[in-house]
Amino acid sequence: MNWDRFKKHYLEIDEIGFAIDISRMRFRDDFFESMVPLVEKANADMQALESGSIANPDEGRMVGHYWLRNPELAPNQQIQNEIEASLLKLKDFAARVHSSEIQGASGIFENLLVIGIGGSALGPQFVSQALGHPNTDKLAVHFFDNTDPDGIATILAQLDGKLGKTLVLVISKSGGTPETRNGMLLAKDAYKKSGLHFGAHAVAITGAGSKLDEFAKGNGWLERFPMWDWVGGRTSETGTVGLIPAILQGLDIEKILKGAREMDVVTRETETAKNPAMLLALMWYHATGGKGEKDMVVLPYKDRLQLFSKYLQQLVMESLGKELDLKGNIVNQGIAVYGNKGSTDQHAYVQQLREGVNNFFVTFIEVLRESQEKQVEVEPNITSGDYLEGFLLGTRQALHENKRDSITITVKEVSPISVGQLIALFERAVGFYASFIGINAYHQPGVEAGKKAAAGVIELNLRIQKCLQAAVGEALTADEIKARLAPEDCTETIYKLLEFLASKPDSPIYKKPSSTFHLSKFLYRA
Repeated sequence: MNWDRFKKHYLEIDEIGFAIDISRMRFRDDFFESMVPLVEKANADMQALESGSIANPDEGRMVGHYWLRNPELAPNQQIQNEIEASLLKLKDFAARVHSSEIQGASGIFENLLVIGIGGSALGPQFVSQALGHPNTDKLAVHFFDNTDPDGIATILAQLDGKLGKTLVLVISKSGGTPETRNGMLLAKDAYKKSGLHFGAHAVAITGAGSKLDEFAKGNGWLERFPMWDWVGGRTSETGTVGLIPAILQGLDIEKILKGAREMDVVTRETETAKNPAMLLALMWYHATGGKGEKDMVVLPYKDRLQLFSKYLQQLVMESLGKELDLKGNIVNQGIAVYGNKGSTDQHAYVQQLREGVNNFFVTFIEVLRESQEKQVEVEPNITSGDYLEGFLLGTRQALHENKRDSITITVKEVSPISVGQLIALFERAVGFYASFIGINAYHQPGVEAGKKAAAGVIELNLRIQKCLQAAVGEALTADEIKARLAPEDCTETIYKLLEFLASKPDSPIYKKPSSTFHLSKFLYRA
């Protein structure tokens, strides 16, 4: 590592307060030249995508998250009008909530419950934590982001006695996503038990004509906002999915959009050395051999950015983790992403990063401004923020000394603008990298396969219950139950479901254990 290499491979963009350093990635001197054909293709693919081409061929869809922060780029007037109308509508709705024109049964809304899964929760959670503050938030935000009844009960306990002042935001494009539907039904039940009308506190963000859209319309919900089929969940943070919870919380969505728009402009630059998203995608290609050979460790040195790595897990892994390329060849692509925050990770897995298996590259996120307030000195002329910066630079150097690759992204502060920039930067890098390796970054067949398999298990669960109920009082093993069901059913899954059903409180299904587990019997007690 030397100063000359740093000067050559450090990109600082003063006009947006952003920088990226790739000098500590050990690429060959001829690497950029060798990548010119793929870079040219990626630029062309991205230009076509932004112009409205079918960038998601499996589903026959355009991909339009870049239009969300600049509607004038939309390929037709109708889409532009829809984006602009949704922005006006959500701003008006938030203003009416904040001014108390729209209230809950118990008065002014003080809490926001967001019900979603995946991109409908991860992006809003990241932005909420990164930019929120209890002294300035207009609504306190809570999330149902799973179908775990215990987790949901924990959130409802926090809202006990407050539901009449809690606005509920249900986010699902189709309206049929099981986790979101279940969360909605449990929230609805909690409102009913409190003697409150759920619809008078509920808002939907969903596709036009979806199950959720029709349910909201038929049950007197406060409002409905659109989700479009040309925006995927993991790229929806600058659309209604991300903007509505943010503006209701009291965050400056115009600055989030401004930051994303600024990053979009600089990442359209066709000169590679001046395009931070292209540099990022190229470093991913270098580090992984274009085949996912190494993991991406994301280390933001700021508590507010702790959820950024979790957000990037979905954006990167759901976009790039594909079995087939665009030609139908089996390629099993992807980049695994993990990380927490600095300097916490220095007391966790940085030991392995420094001395263990070299199967990763690190992306440091550096934030220059400690805080908005003057900091207390912990030593003469040294604050706790100086230590945080010291840990970042020291860890980066320690890794480099042991031939561990790293990228450093620098922003001036954690702000709505910088958060918008980071979202847009990684969205574009994912698009470029997907072009390099020839895969569709905008579908998720593996997710759909998981949903289908889960639906099959739910159906088997019901058949097991019916089978035992029909044989009330008769104790049966998993093998005996399988014999009474379909031959293609998996005995292992049957046994696991029996164990689960028998463990439920007040369950009518009882387990009679055996010294050999698979000979245990289960019966239905009337």
